Parts: sequence; structure tokens; C-alpha cells
Amino acid sequence: MIAFIAGVFFSIGLVLSGMINPEKVLGFLDVLGRWDASLAFVMGGAVIVNLVWHFSKKADISSFSQLIDKKLIIGSALFGIGWGLAGMCPGPAIVNIVKLDPSVIIFIISMFVGMFLQKKLRKS
Repeated sequence: MIAFIAGVFFSIGLVLSGMINPEKVLGFLDVLGRWDASLAFVMGGAVIVNLVWHFSKKADISSFSQLIDKKLIIGSALFGIGWGLAGMCPGPAIVNIVKLDPSVIIFIISMFVGMFLQKKLRKS
């Protein structure tokens, strides 16, 4: 039940911040054009919450450097490319599925195919 409530609050936050609007996201990513900096506050809030959670576990900053490896860099780059091309990432796409927009459905199918392929490649 707690996970469901957290998901509802997360979805509401995505809607209120505009993260489910691909045009707004692409405007944020277009730093050399008509840049919309408003999503930087959303990102900053997420970073602050993550840091509070991380340090509440009594972890030190050196544990961050232990997590950074080739797989993380490649995965982050692929995630960023997909985000830039589609204007959405997994959370907002799942919230957006209620619109039954074909581009959102294609994105979600592609996301699940990618997750499936990643698991298959990891096992080999």
C-alpha cells in the first residue's frame, strides 16, 4: 500500500512539474535554443532527496565513486540519448500511458524490449 501511495504522489509530481509533456522536456534539453530551465528545479529537488536518503544511511561520499563504472556510463549515455530523442523517460511515459498516445505506447514497448535484451545480454 505504501508503494502505491508513493507511486501516486510521484505521478502527481510528474504531472505538476510538466515532466509528462515531451515538448517541455525537449525544451529543457535544448540549451542552445529556446531553453526552458524550469525542469532544473525538478532535477535539483530529486538530487537533494537522493543525497538526504544516501547520507541518512551513514554512507560516505567515497561510496559514490565506487558505483561509477563502464556499465553506468554507457547506460547513462543510452538513457540520455533516448530521453533526448523521445522527450520522455520511463516514469513520465508510464504516467502518460493513460492518454493512449501511439508515441508513448511505442516508447514503453521499446523500453520493455530494451530491459529484456539487457537481461539476456547480462546473462551471456
